[in-house]
Amino acid sequence: MRANYRMQRLFVEAELVEARAFATTPEQFNYLANVLRLQEDAELLAFNGRDGEWKVKVSFPTRKKIDLVPVEQTRPQPEASDLHFLFAPLKVGRMDYLVQKAVEMGAGILQPVVTQHVQGKIGSIERLQANATEAAEQCGILSIPEVRDGVKLRNLLENWDPKRRIIFCDEDSGTQNPVEALAEVKDRSLALLVGPEGGFSEDERQLLRGLPFVTAIPLGPRILRADTAAVAALAVVQATIGDWH
Repeated sequence: MRANYRMQRLFVEAELVEARAFATTPEQFNYLANVLRLQEDAELLAFNGRDGEWKVKVSFPTRKKIDLVPVEQTRPQPEASDLHFLFAPLKVGRMDYLVQKAVEMGAGILQPVVTQHVQGKIGSIERLQANATEAAEQCGILSIPEVRDGVKLRNLLENWDPKRRIIFCDEDSGTQNPVEALAEVKDRSLALLVGPEGGFSEDERQLLRGLPFVTAIPLGPRILRADTAAVAALAVVQATIGDWH
């Protein structure tokens, strides 16, 4: 069932059970009452990542409190996406964009990875998680992607489950067509690794290419910024061997 993009959507922590009212947080109260200016009995959609999506009605038990009352489930809870997105941190504004677009493109796990040429800092995981949640609200996703703590690339690879294939974006690949390389991938458990602005070091590239669970792909004939490369890579992976396919 497709999402209803005309109604406002809100992520909540409370259980969603028909007719069981729950209070909004102070931040949600301000957003619903003062930004959206919703009135009594206004309707919106709520989800918590567990109970599917519900149509809820707004209730004002007092002037400074909003309760939301679940009316009916509009979509059941789907399975969470199994695609892991591994990315080198960027500068703050561009990393916010990167996280948002990765969520929109179907990433289920977001893993910052520290590489030799990394230019940004991981910063607050809570901030990245908030960006992921906001992106899910806006694009109709019901499972909130998990943002994990940062890890060095070598440590990540040393502890990697070899049953999950890593698609590695390598600008020095011998071809320009990623579809040809992805056509050889038969694994269903996947991760996508995108490097920093300066690219992977030669040592990192040799390390990755020497692992049996890593597949290198190019991203065409042009040099892409890291955030652009991430969106392009996610699109081609989803279209060829992911959930678009």
